[in-house]
Amino acid sequence: MTDLPRFTITETDIETIAEAEGRVVVLVPEGGQLDIAARRVNRQTKGALKRFIESEAFAKLEEGAAKDLAFPAGMAAEAVQVIRLARRPSVEDARLAGAAIGKAAGAGPVLVLAGACLKAEEVLLGAVLGAYDYVEMTSKEAKDPAEITLMVSKPEEVNGDALKAVAEGVIFTRDLVNAPANHLTTISFADRLKALEGDGLTVEVLEEPELEELGMGCLLGVGIGSETPTKVVVMQWNGGGDEAPLALVGKGVVFDTGGISIKPAAGMEDMTMDMGGAGVVSGVMATLKARKAKANVVGLVGLVENMPDGRAQRPGDVVTSMKGDTVEVINTDAEGRLVLADVMWYAQERFKPCGMVDLATLTGAIIVALGHENAGVFSNDDTFANAFLKAAKAEGEGAWRMPLGKAYAKQLKSSIADVKNVGARWGGAVTAAEFLQRFVQDGVPWMHLDIAGVAKPAEAPALAPKGASGWGVMAINRMIADSYEA
Repeated sequence: MTDLPRFTITETDIETIAEAEGRVVVLVPEGGQLDIAARRVNRQTKGALKRFIESEAFAKLEEGAAKDLAFPAGMAAEAVQVIRLARRPSVEDARLAGAAIGKAAGAGPVLVLAGACLKAEEVLLGAVLGAYDYVEMTSKEAKDPAEITLMVSKPEEVNGDALKAVAEGVIFTRDLVNAPANHLTTISFADRLKALEGDGLTVEVLEEPELEELGMGCLLGVGIGSETPTKVVVMQWNGGGDEAPLALVGKGVVFDTGGISIKPAAGMEDMTMDMGGAGVVSGVMATLKARKAKANVVGLVGLVENMPDGRAQRPGDVVTSMKGDTVEVINTDAEGRLVLADVMWYAQERFKPCGMVDLATLTGAIIVALGHENAGVFSNDDTFANAFLKAAKAEGEGAWRMPLGKAYAKQLKSSIADVKNVGARWGGAVTAAEFLQRFVQDGVPWMHLDIAGVAKPAEAPALAPKGASGWGVMAINRMIADSYEA
């Protein structure tokens, strides 16, 4: 996994500021008031800080944005980074400020003078996430991680352990989603998850013979044209009591050519991220383990590769799901719902969960509807959906409730099987969700998150460089903390 920046949290000591090497960060609110640490920086720089915050350049900075004062006279630091941030910032602005720190950090030491900032923990989380740099596939040596010191008035109020656990989960997810398909195969993906095992987290890998015995015809049909074997990985975290677990189910298509219904060449290289749902589930499980969550959660991921081959599934084929329903495969590029259908059914049959969330980079239609700002949220239970939407809003991870309905489900009627895997062109994200709802057992609160637009957005996300965002780890972790832990 990409190394996290090393960080320490200490009480403000203005006597050490002048000799601090690397970068020194000062948080300044709109009115330009300087706290005791910032006043010391201003004194050391012979008023340069004050002159900058009285300038038009500072006035034009947006909340959470930064500007460097390079090689300040009177200080050992190579730069003073000035960030415009209110004393009582929003979580979003505090993390944006932190991301500005992380993205500029480099490999040297960084001293963040957060003083009495009421969101200092969020600033630090933003810095840790913003410093992310995926270099695993390059020939250059990985740089040493940044060393961040957060100076605050009350260090005991900053929970560094919880912050680190969340950051580890997000970065684990980003690494998985960023990895190319010749390196992240179904085999190596399962190996990475198996390596998480320990300290209360159990990891089990189901191989093809067992999947065949279970009757997972939908899942196995997707991978039949690939040289790499289809697998299901089951991760169990039992940190609660005797209550039924929450089930998280992720689509793990490590590469999606579209199969026989092959995709256009332009942009196909992005289909390395079609395992984004499985990546998020994996990151959440890593976070729960790291923070020793007092909840019961099981994470299941279906790992498969969708390739064209002489043995590959054809349009018009009929496969039988673990549930027993037969599915007419109209389009082999609508494979994610076939993967999820069997894994969702298995999760319910084996674990009898109190609720189930599936995550998938499922449809281009959700990007047409919501762009790259929000994931689509579909659910059969308002309370369940609202708990997630509340958590997503608190974490600044965009999510928008989408409809379900019988009129959409009717589009999936097949003349030769129980159901077909695609409907008409319009409402494609909704008909995909309706297909999945068919595999939700009576009485199980269920939510489908279509993350096609947010897993690896077209532009660099706020808290990361261009590439994988890690969207969903923080929101689901918060939902679990809010709704499933005492």
